Amino acid sequence: MTEQQSSRFERGTDGPKVIVAGVDGSDSSLRAAAYASGLARRQGALLALVYVQQVTAAGVALGAPVADATEAVAEDLAARIREAMERIRGLYDIRWEFHTFRGDPYNGLVKAADDLRADAVVVGASEKAGHRFVGSVAVRLVKSGRWPVTVVP
Repeated sequence: MTEQQSSRFERGTDGPKVIVAGVDGSDSSLRAAAYASGLARRQGALLALVYVQQVTAAGVALGAPVADATEAVAEDLAARIREAMERIRGLYDIRWEFHTFRGDPYNGLVKAADDLRADAVVVGASEKAGHRFVGSVAVRLVKSGRWPVTVVP
């Protein structure tokens, strides 16, 4: 190895520093969060749990209280995550944050991963049958090719 090659090594940059996990309360998203927490623990990375509050055009047009409903889901998820983290306190040391973004799940996760400078994204597989034809958030994230994406069944 030449001296020039050895100077390219960057100390402390091996492995992910930030892992984003998308959560929406579904079983597959909670499994994805658990998987991502294990990755974060083993890598010493920050676990950023992200919930995207969907704003549907139909709900807004009809005057439905969509914001209140999605805010309640976000609060419930945050409480469940805090409770889970309290249960493992002392056993594992995981640095984590909970973030919410508004919009559609794909664009919200892209924004979160960009804003948080994610090194990896972990999501649950879609549980909706229609996504086999239209494409799920997970498939769209993988196709974007911007980060390593792990899809948890």
